[in-house]
Amino acid sequence: MLKTACQEQLLPGDTLQEKWSFAQDAGFDAIELRSKGDFHFRDRLPELERAAADGVVMPTVCVDMLHFFAAFDEDLRRDAIDQLKSQISVAARIGALGVQTPASYGMFSRRLPPFEPPRSEEEDREVLLSGLTELGEHARKEGVELYLEPLNRYEDHMVNRLEQAAELIRTVGLDSVRIGIDSYHMNIEEADPAAAILAAAPYIGHAQVSDSNRFQPGAGHLDWPAWIGALHTIGYAGHLAAECRLTGDPVAAVRSIPAFLRRSGA
Repeated sequence: MLKTACQEQLLPGDTLQEKWSFAQDAGFDAIELRSKGDFHFRDRLPELERAAADGVVMPTVCVDMLHFFAAFDEDLRRDAIDQLKSQISVAARIGALGVQTPASYGMFSRRLPPFEPPRSEEEDREVLLSGLTELGEHARKEGVELYLEPLNRYEDHMVNRLEQAAELIRTVGLDSVRIGIDSYHMNIEEADPAAAILAAAPYIGHAQVSDSNRFQPGAGHLDWPAWIGALHTIGYAGHLAAECRLTGDPVAAVRSIPAFLRRSGA
Protein backbone atom coordinates (compact mmCIF):
# COMPACT_ATOMS: atom_id res chain seq x y z
CA MET A 1 0.00 0.00 0.00
CA LEU A 2 1.32 3.44 -0.94
CA LYS A 3 1.45 6.17 1.67
CA THR A 4 -0.50 9.41 1.28
CA ALA A 5 0.42 12.95 2.27
CA CYS A 6 -1.29 16.32 2.10
CA GLN A 7 0.30 19.71 1.63
CA GLU A 8 0.05 21.77 4.77
CA GLN A 9 -1.92 24.67 3.27
CA LEU A 10 -4.84 22.34 2.45
CA LEU A 11 -5.23 21.12 6.02
CA PRO A 12 -7.37 22.97 8.59
CA GLY A 13 -5.68 24.04 11.81
CA ASP A 14 -3.49 26.86 13.07
CA THR A 15 -0.43 24.76 13.91
CA LEU A 16 1.29 21.81 12.31
CA GLN A 17 0.27 19.74 15.30
CA GLU A 18 -3.41 20.60 14.71
CA LYS A 19 -3.05 19.94 10.98
CA TRP A 20 -1.42 16.59 11.74
CA SER A 21 -4.28 15.59 14.02
CA PHE A 22 -6.76 16.30 11.22
CA ALA A 23 -4.56 14.60 8.61
CA GLN A 24 -4.34 11.39 10.63
CA ASP A 25 -8.07 11.35 11.23
CA ALA A 26 -8.67 11.81 7.50
CA GLY A 27 -6.37 8.89 6.66
CA PHE A 28 -3.17 10.64 5.58
CA ASP A 29 0.23 9.28 6.55
CA ALA A 30 2.19 12.54 6.38
CA ILE A 31 2.22 16.28 5.73
CA GLU A 32 4.12 17.82 2.81
CA LEU A 33 5.56 21.21 3.73
CA ARG A 34 5.66 24.33 1.52
CA SER A 35 8.89 26.33 1.55
CA LYS A 36 8.65 29.99 0.62
CA GLY A 37 11.55 32.23 -0.36
CA ASP A 38 13.28 35.10 1.45
CA PHE A 39 14.57 32.46 3.91
CA HIS A 40 11.08 32.14 5.33
CA PHE A 41 11.51 28.38 5.58
CA ARG A 42 14.74 28.75 7.55
CA ASP A 43 12.93 31.10 9.92
CA ARG A 44 10.33 28.37 10.51
CA LEU A 45 12.95 25.93 11.80
CA PRO A 46 12.00 26.23 15.52
CA GLU A 47 8.33 25.59 14.62
CA LEU A 48 9.29 22.64 12.42
CA GLU A 49 11.57 21.12 15.05
CA ARG A 50 8.81 21.36 17.67
CA ALA A 51 6.41 19.66 15.27
CA ALA A 52 8.91 16.89 14.54
CA ALA A 53 9.46 16.38 18.27
CA ASP A 54 5.68 16.07 18.68
CA GLY A 55 5.59 13.30 16.11
CA VAL A 56 4.38 15.19 13.05
CA VAL A 57 5.53 13.25 9.96
CA MET A 58 6.97 15.66 7.35
CA PRO A 59 8.92 13.67 4.75
CA THR A 60 8.91 16.09 1.82
CA VAL A 61 9.03 19.79 1.02
CA CYS A 62 7.55 21.58 -2.01
CA VAL A 63 9.32 24.80 -3.01
CA ASP A 64 7.02 27.83 -3.37
CA MET A 65 9.02 30.82 -4.61
CA LEU A 66 8.64 33.63 -7.16
CA HIS A 67 11.74 32.57 -9.10
CA PHE A 68 13.69 29.33 -9.45
CA PHE A 69 17.17 28.02 -10.20
CA ALA A 70 16.88 28.33 -14.00
CA ALA A 71 15.68 31.95 -14.09
CA PHE A 72 16.82 34.09 -17.01
CA ASP A 73 18.36 36.70 -14.72
CA GLU A 74 21.69 35.65 -13.19
CA ASP A 75 21.01 37.37 -9.87
CA LEU A 76 17.63 35.67 -9.56
CA ARG A 77 19.25 32.31 -10.35
CA ARG A 78 21.84 32.84 -7.66
CA ASP A 79 19.21 33.86 -5.13
CA ALA A 80 17.03 30.86 -5.96
CA ILE A 81 19.96 28.47 -5.54
CA ASP A 82 20.94 30.03 -2.22
CA GLN A 83 17.32 29.83 -1.04
CA LEU A 84 17.03 26.21 -2.16
CA LYS A 85 20.25 25.21 -0.45
CA SER A 86 18.92 26.71 2.77
CA GLN A 87 15.62 24.85 2.34
CA ILE A 88 17.47 21.59 1.71
CA SER A 89 19.46 22.12 4.90
CA VAL A 90 16.28 22.79 6.90
CA ALA A 91 14.70 19.66 5.43
CA ALA A 92 17.70 17.68 6.60
CA ARG A 93 17.43 19.15 10.12
CA ILE A 94 13.88 17.86 10.52
CA GLY A 95 14.57 14.45 9.01
CA ALA A 96 12.80 14.99 5.69
CA LEU A 97 13.66 12.86 2.67
CA GLY A 98 13.74 15.50 -0.02
CA VAL A 99 12.75 18.81 -1.57
CA GLN A 100 10.78 19.19 -4.83
CA THR A 101 11.26 22.10 -7.22
CA PRO A 102 10.65 22.96 -10.87
CA ALA A 103 13.37 24.58 -12.95
CA SER A 104 11.12 27.61 -13.38
CA TYR A 105 7.46 28.50 -13.07
CA GLY A 106 5.55 31.01 -15.18
CA MET A 107 8.77 32.44 -16.58
CA PHE A 108 8.19 31.60 -20.25
CA SER A 109 6.12 29.36 -22.51
CA ARG A 110 6.82 28.53 -26.14
CA ARG A 111 3.04 28.14 -26.51
CA LEU A 112 2.37 31.81 -25.77
CA PRO A 113 3.63 35.05 -27.39
CA PRO A 114 6.41 35.92 -28.10
CA PHE A 115 7.04 32.15 -28.54
CA GLU A 116 10.85 32.38 -28.65
CA PRO A 117 12.62 32.64 -25.28
CA PRO A 118 15.54 35.03 -24.76
CA ARG A 119 17.91 32.11 -24.15
CA SER A 120 18.83 29.33 -26.58
CA GLU A 121 18.16 25.66 -25.86
CA GLU A 122 21.92 25.16 -25.42
CA GLU A 123 22.05 28.00 -22.89
CA ASP A 124 18.99 26.59 -21.09
CA ARG A 125 20.69 23.23 -20.82
CA GLU A 126 23.89 24.74 -19.44
CA VAL A 127 21.93 26.61 -16.76
CA LEU A 128 19.88 23.53 -15.87
CA LEU A 129 22.90 21.26 -15.52
CA SER A 130 24.86 23.83 -13.52
CA GLY A 131 21.99 24.44 -11.10
CA LEU A 132 21.12 20.76 -10.67
CA THR A 133 24.77 19.90 -10.04
CA GLU A 134 25.26 22.55 -7.36
CA LEU A 135 21.95 21.77 -5.67
CA GLY A 136 22.44 18.03 -5.99
CA GLU A 137 25.87 18.16 -4.40
CA HIS A 138 24.46 20.18 -1.51
CA ALA A 139 21.59 17.72 -1.09
CA ARG A 140 24.04 14.81 -1.10
CA LYS A 141 26.10 16.43 1.65
CA GLU A 142 22.95 17.01 3.70
CA GLY A 143 21.72 13.45 3.19
CA VAL A 144 18.49 14.37 1.40
CA GLU A 145 17.27 14.30 -2.21
CA LEU A 146 16.40 17.02 -4.71
CA TYR A 147 13.33 16.23 -6.82
CA LEU A 148 13.18 17.96 -10.21
CA GLU A 149 9.54 18.49 -11.21
CA PRO A 150 8.63 18.67 -14.91
CA LEU A 151 5.86 21.23 -15.49
CA ASN A 152 3.42 21.54 -18.37
CA ARG A 153 4.24 23.56 -21.50
CA TYR A 154 2.26 26.61 -20.35
CA GLU A 155 4.18 26.94 -17.08
CA ASP A 156 7.74 26.10 -18.18
CA HIS A 157 9.51 25.89 -21.54
CA MET A 158 12.48 23.75 -20.49
CA VAL A 159 11.48 20.57 -18.62
CA ASN A 160 8.00 19.28 -19.45
CA ARG A 161 8.27 15.49 -19.65
CA LEU A 162 9.78 12.80 -17.46
CA GLU A 163 12.19 11.75 -20.21
CA GLN A 164 13.65 15.27 -20.30
CA ALA A 165 14.19 15.28 -16.55
CA ALA A 166 15.70 11.80 -16.66
CA GLU A 167 18.20 12.82 -19.35
CA LEU A 168 19.35 15.81 -17.32
CA ILE A 169 19.69 13.68 -14.19
CA ARG A 170 21.72 11.05 -16.05
CA THR A 171 24.06 13.79 -17.23
CA VAL A 172 24.43 15.29 -13.76
CA GLY A 173 25.27 11.83 -12.43
CA LEU A 174 24.27 12.38 -8.80
CA ASP A 175 22.07 9.88 -6.96
CA SER A 176 20.78 12.76 -4.85
CA VAL A 177 18.93 14.27 -7.85
CA ARG A 178 15.73 12.50 -8.86
CA ILE A 179 12.41 13.25 -10.54
CA GLY A 180 9.38 14.50 -8.64
CA ILE A 181 6.41 13.51 -10.79
CA ASP A 182 3.10 15.35 -10.76
CA SER A 183 -0.04 13.68 -12.14
CA TYR A 184 -1.56 16.98 -13.34
CA HIS A 185 1.41 17.98 -15.47
CA MET A 186 1.81 14.44 -16.76
CA ASN A 187 -1.85 14.44 -17.83
CA ILE A 188 -1.02 17.34 -20.17
CA GLU A 189 2.45 16.37 -21.37
CA GLU A 190 2.71 12.58 -21.45
CA ALA A 191 1.04 10.65 -24.27
CA ASP A 192 0.89 7.65 -21.93
CA PRO A 193 1.50 8.67 -18.29
CA ALA A 194 1.79 5.08 -17.04
CA ALA A 195 4.36 4.23 -19.74
CA ALA A 196 6.31 7.39 -18.89
CA ILE A 197 6.52 6.26 -15.27
CA LEU A 198 7.81 2.85 -16.31
CA ALA A 199 10.43 4.39 -18.62
CA ALA A 200 11.70 6.82 -15.94
CA ALA A 201 11.53 4.27 -13.12
CA PRO A 202 15.18 4.48 -11.95
CA TYR A 203 14.94 8.24 -11.49
CA ILE A 204 11.56 8.73 -9.77
CA GLY A 205 11.89 9.80 -6.15
CA HIS A 206 8.60 11.49 -5.27
CA ALA A 207 5.02 11.80 -6.51
CA GLN A 208 2.50 14.61 -6.20
CA VAL A 209 -1.16 14.11 -7.06
CA SER A 210 -4.03 16.18 -8.37
CA ASP A 211 -6.61 15.36 -11.00
CA SER A 212 -6.78 16.37 -14.67
CA ASN A 213 -8.40 19.70 -13.74
CA ARG A 214 -5.96 20.44 -10.88
CA PHE A 215 -8.63 19.66 -8.28
CA GLN A 216 -8.39 16.88 -5.71
CA PRO A 217 -7.99 13.30 -6.99
CA GLY A 218 -11.40 12.00 -7.99
CA ALA A 219 -12.69 15.36 -9.26
CA GLY A 220 -11.45 14.93 -12.84
CA HIS A 221 -10.89 12.25 -15.46
CA LEU A 222 -7.35 11.00 -14.85
CA ASP A 223 -6.89 7.22 -15.12
CA TRP A 224 -5.84 6.68 -11.53
CA PRO A 225 -5.68 2.86 -11.54
CA ALA A 226 -3.24 2.96 -14.47
CA TRP A 227 -1.13 5.76 -12.94
CA ILE A 228 -0.96 4.21 -9.49
CA GLY A 229 -0.51 0.76 -10.99
CA ALA A 230 2.60 1.96 -12.80
CA LEU A 231 4.05 3.17 -9.49
CA HIS A 232 3.40 -0.24 -7.95
CA THR A 233 5.06 -1.89 -10.95
CA ILE A 234 8.28 0.09 -10.50
CA GLY A 235 8.32 -0.57 -6.75
CA TYR A 236 7.75 3.03 -5.73
CA ALA A 237 7.61 3.18 -1.94
CA GLY A 238 7.25 6.91 -1.34
CA HIS A 239 4.26 9.11 -0.65
CA LEU A 240 1.46 10.34 -2.90
CA ALA A 241 1.37 13.98 -1.83
CA ALA A 242 -1.80 15.94 -2.58
CA GLU A 243 -0.85 19.23 -4.27
CA CYS A 244 -4.12 20.48 -5.65
CA ARG A 245 -6.92 22.98 -5.55
CA LEU A 246 -10.17 21.96 -3.92
CA THR A 247 -13.69 21.89 -5.33
CA GLY A 248 -16.75 21.59 -3.14
CA ASP A 249 -16.56 21.84 0.63
CA PRO A 250 -12.81 22.13 1.32
CA VAL A 251 -12.77 19.99 4.45
CA ALA A 252 -14.80 17.25 2.80
CA ALA A 253 -12.62 17.48 -0.30
CA VAL A 254 -9.43 16.97 1.69
CA ARG A 255 -10.97 14.11 3.63
CA SER A 256 -11.94 12.38 0.39
CA ILE A 257 -8.39 12.10 -0.96
CA PRO A 258 -6.87 9.16 0.96
CA ALA A 259 -9.92 6.94 0.54
CA PHE A 260 -10.19 7.75 -3.16
CA LEU A 261 -6.51 7.00 -3.81
CA ARG A 262 -6.74 3.69 -1.95
CA ARG A 263 -9.87 2.69 -3.88
CA SER A 264 -7.88 3.48 -7.03
CA GLY A 265 -5.09 1.10 -6.06
CA ALA A 266 -2.83 3.01 -3.72
